[in-house]
Amino acid sequence: MKVFLLTITLGGILAAVMFGTLTGWDSSAMSIHGWIALGLGTFFSLAVGGGLMALVFYSARKGYDDRIGVDTPDQDA
Repeated sequence: MKVFLLTITLGGILAAVMFGTLTGWDSSAMSIHGWIALGLGTFFSLAVGGGLMALVFYSARKGYDDRIGVDTPDQDA
């Protein structure tokens, strides 16, 4: 699994570098405020996603997702 993730990550970096090289993309076109916004947006998106996944695992382990028994009247009465 680690090898797969490393391969995907390195492939993505290589694809971004090749795209930038072939199209003449200049990274200085974005201001420092844009880079800060991009970094903060990425960080908070990952934080919210990680927090929600933690809540899902916590809920599943504590049994909050289990079915509850509902008292129903007898069918014979």
